[in-house]
Amino acid sequence: MNDRLFARFQAVIMDKLGIKITSAKKTMLQSRLSKRLRLRGLKSYEEYFDLLFKSPAGRDEIQAFIDVITTNKTDFFREPHHFDYLARNAFPQIVGGGRSLDLHRGINLWSAGCSSGEEPYTIAMVANEFFRLRQNLRYTIYASDICSTVLRKARTAVYPHHTAAPIPVDLKKKYLLRSKDRNNDQVRIIPELRAKIRFLQLNFMDDEYRLPTKVQVIFCRNVMIYFDQETQKKVLARMCRELLPGGYLFVGHSETLTGLGLPLVSVGPTIYRKIT
Repeated sequence: MNDRLFARFQAVIMDKLGIKITSAKKTMLQSRLSKRLRLRGLKSYEEYFDLLFKSPAGRDEIQAFIDVITTNKTDFFREPHHFDYLARNAFPQIVGGGRSLDLHRGINLWSAGCSSGEEPYTIAMVANEFFRLRQNLRYTIYASDICSTVLRKARTAVYPHHTAAPIPVDLKKKYLLRSKDRNNDQVRIIPELRAKIRFLQLNFMDDEYRLPTKVQVIFCRNVMIYFDQETQKKVLARMCRELLPGGYLFVGHSETLTGLGLPLVSVGPTIYRKIT
């Protein structure tokens, strides 16, 4: 891939996905796209670019292109202090917040950039522990990603057993099903939790996110690191429109919202609350 073509891919990825691909990632981009070239029987990256953006057949390839470009690293109970705060501080504040947080519609949470589902299922475990003692309140988790491949995996709720290691033992016993076949080293999230999650495909570059309802909590972690500051500001401003006043936003450990001019105040490390 020559520099001219790489620049064209950079521009398209920035425009469509908001992701900045630096020159240092050229080799990574070539490696990921080479799989699509082989599957499509193409001989060059130029041919692949033309397929994507100059051929009617490109409409069928765009989603596959997006899927190989996006990064999908996630774990159960990643950054555990977030889930401690959710249970001990955020949920009690939300439940005590009354009308301003629109509780008659239940508690609604959004896992934005949910990848293969470990994050929303973790949120569901924490939420279920809190709300099982408060039967009059219901909760729903909306989990979105742009990548169709990881959404399919997330909906299955099946994971290798070793990936469940970060889950506390008592929660494993309650919320994971183990295959009866001991040669099948997998676990599955129980139906009760799966029913609490609504998966949807969403592109952060869309002008409006159009969630089914406003939410009291957003987890958007390790997503902004792939965007430049201007894109971060636009995306987070749109997210704030989906967040009810007094609601909470959790971001990744290396992400900061300083200088973005958002209606948020810091209430803890990488935890923000929307100004009422």
